[in-house]
Amino acid sequence: MDNNKLSRAGSKNKEQPSKTPKKKKKKLSGKRIFWTLFFTCAIAVFCAIAGYLYISVNGERLYQANKDKITVNETSKVYDRNGDLMGELSLQKSDPVKSEDIPKLLKDAFIATEDKRFYEHSGVDLWSIGRAAVKDVMARSKVEGGSTITQQLAKNIFLTRDKTFFRKATEVSIALALDRNLTKDEIITMYLNRIPFGGQIYGIKEASKYYFGKSDLNDLKVWEIATLAAMPKGPSKYNPLRNPELSMQRRGVVLSLMADQGYITADEAAKAKAVVYNYEPPKKKQNYQNFMDYVMNEAEDVTGLSEDDLNIGGYKIYTTMDANAQKVLEKEFADASNFEKSKDDQPVQGSMVIMNQENGSLVALLGGRDYERKGYSRVTNSRRQPGSAFKPIVSYAPALETGNFDMNSQLSNKKQCFGKYCPGNLHGYSDTIGMSEAITKSENIPAVWTLNEIGVKTGFNFANKLGIQLTEDDKNLAMALGGISKGTNTLEMAQAYSAFANGGKFNKAFSIKKIDGSDGKPVYTHKDKSEKVMEESTAYQMTEMMKKVVESGTGTKARIDRPVAGKTGTTQSGISGLKSNRDVWFVGYTPELTAAVWMGYDNPDKTHLLHNSSPLAAAFWGKVMKQALENFPAKEFKVPDNVKQPEPPPVEETTEHVSGLIASYSPDTQTVSLSWNGSDSGNATYRVYRKESSEADFSLLLNDVSSTSAEDMGAVAGLTYQYYVTAVSKDTGTESDPSNTVTIQVEGPPEEQLPPDENTGDNGQDGNTDQGQDGNTGNNPGNGDQGNGSDNGNGNNGNNNGNNNGNGNGNGNGNGNGQQGGDQGSGPGAGTGNGNTDNGTIVPPDNGSGGSTDTGSTGDGTKKPDNIGSGPFEDGTNP
Repeated sequence: MDNNKLSRAGSKNKEQPSKTPKKKKKKLSGKRIFWTLFFTCAIAVFCAIAGYLYISVNGERLYQANKDKITVNETSKVYDRNGDLMGELSLQKSDPVKSEDIPKLLKDAFIATEDKRFYEHSGVDLWSIGRAAVKDVMARSKVEGGSTITQQLAKNIFLTRDKTFFRKATEVSIALALDRNLTKDEIITMYLNRIPFGGQIYGIKEASKYYFGKSDLNDLKVWEIATLAAMPKGPSKYNPLRNPELSMQRRGVVLSLMADQGYITADEAAKAKAVVYNYEPPKKKQNYQNFMDYVMNEAEDVTGLSEDDLNIGGYKIYTTMDANAQKVLEKEFADASNFEKSKDDQPVQGSMVIMNQENGSLVALLGGRDYERKGYSRVTNSRRQPGSAFKPIVSYAPALETGNFDMNSQLSNKKQCFGKYCPGNLHGYSDTIGMSEAITKSENIPAVWTLNEIGVKTGFNFANKLGIQLTEDDKNLAMALGGISKGTNTLEMAQAYSAFANGGKFNKAFSIKKIDGSDGKPVYTHKDKSEKVMEESTAYQMTEMMKKVVESGTGTKARIDRPVAGKTGTTQSGISGLKSNRDVWFVGYTPELTAAVWMGYDNPDKTHLLHNSSPLAAAFWGKVMKQALENFPAKEFKVPDNVKQPEPPPVEETTEHVSGLIASYSPDTQTVSLSWNGSDSGNATYRVYRKESSEADFSLLLNDVSSTSAEDMGAVAGLTYQYYVTAVSKDTGTESDPSNTVTIQVEGPPEEQLPPDENTGDNGQDGNTDQGQDGNTGNNPGNGDQGNGSDNGNGNNGNNNGNNNGNGNGNGNGNGNGQQGGDQGSGPGAGTGNGNTDNGTIVPPDNGSGGSTDTGSTGDGTKKPDNIGSGPFEDGTNP
């Protein structure tokens, strides 16, 4: 071997240090283990004894100090947006009920539901606490509580409402003290007399009186007992008035528990589960009640406090409510004349939400004409199909957002099907129609066509961004016309439209600005959070188009003395042969506020449908908003900077023209006959438009008329009508300018003439005056000197004069307000005749083959129903 290598190897071996010998581990002796365990146990026992003594002494002290109290805090108070007191959350409770006056089954129901080991533990059930902890760990969230009935009672007589470990420990200490000082029967009796049952209702007797009208608890039936026993788990959530479906579901759980534990039979449980709650508590008028209830629900959500905590915690809750707007809303909801009259005791209901679009603050809301404390609020609990009011949300705004459309874009308006879905129009068809005109007239084909062009998913996602709750089942073209499975409500619709009013920024609605505790320290403060959901130019164009809806379209009844943009909506009955509506809507906004109105029956059926359409809701919207805006400085809609105005489409020249329109009326057939000179090309069909004198605008009467004559068999005697005709090119679908307008007064049946008198000139035939169209003049020759008879009507040009020519002096004056004036003059000098007044003449509807029901209008004393189709949506079809 190389000597160098050996040298290096030897050197390397010399450099390695010697290994240190391992130390021997000390063995734990039995003596050491004994003393370690001894001192550990001793310390644990000492801590346990000390803790137990502390809990016992503290619990005993608190029990003795508070056994006759529910709270030492003052009642919580609620304030409006100006800081003025709205009301106090005062408790509503009866005198305590003695144990012998509480049925055993009632006690058993609460024990079965809340604490089935009630008679076995000593106030705290360690087994239940352990079981709940295991379930919470497995679910990684709190899914089950371990509080006993005794602990719940302890919580209700405790002094503070803070959420801390020490509060829970003290709750346990009071529960142990309660169990030491009271019998089990005394505990369950005290518990039933003190627990909350929703709103400010406290105690079993007050709950029985409020929810069932029964002061004697022995009168409660099994299903009523179970309904009350279902409430402690969630007094608001399982309130039978406010949430009848959830209450019924929870009642079923309670009845199953009672049957499983042998308190009732399975047959009794099944029968009690099937009962539907329909009790209505006596009405107690309290201002702002619906708004206050909404506030309390929101307070529970944002603070994590229970309703009971909020009731008795001495909190000061500052809200966004405008007192004037809320009072106006409550006043108009109480006025029956604002609602269609029902045939029976089921009234037409309504809901309205008003909010400030700039920050999402709720200004006023009301969820029913008969709203009671913690009652059923249609603002949030009722969901109905929105009809055409959904078109801007799901079709037109998302189309503008793609950048491929603008407010003047031409949309398809041909009669067509989309697969198996075949919607229809009300005002006929053409090759194309501008987007603005399509919204103004509320045509259906363009809305469906547009959604089909941009894709259902695009419209679906856009509606979700605006806060509308949709499901996967809604991903179809019927969505364009408001055909959504779950429906929506006035809160969601107001939120959605507020983004149009707010330049494309969406704010979630809220009602609480801040909450201060009883010590004056802030508990919660709202923070504004806007989200951009569309381009400013999209919101601007939607506003411009929806302004025309109110100016000259389906929403004219919503016009007030401020700028208004909005959209009507109607859903039809869907019942074959019934031309009536389920729901009517108007959702609109001014530069200051956004509001949504819904009207309809809670349970629509063949006998409970609306005969009016969306103008009813639009009129209500205008009536309320005109007053509600009194305290809001007037503004104008903002025109965004750098928004390029869309170029209007080129006007197509047309050779079609209609002239020479004439009209006549036949009393025998009660028909108005129309004829006109046809178009020059001869390649056109015709549309006939009609306007009764009380109506603001013309509406389509007949479509696709192939000849140059037509008949109106729906004219009513005593009314005055105007007509014009247009030609529609078969090649281009372009509609011509209107023909000349003709006015015709439909005469009533001839009246019996009085025989002439030697001193009386024959009576002049009175002209009919219906809402003031130009008067007709009639001449009636008689024997005698010239006499005059006149009718004075109300309206635009309301004086109709009839002249009698004869030999004799006689003046006959007839005042007609409605169908026709009186015909009588007597004596040589003067005489008077009184006319009949006709208020509320019904003009039969024109039945189209489906189509939007957004064109009706109501005049003074005359009502013209809308044109309606046969399906549940506004297209007159089933999807």
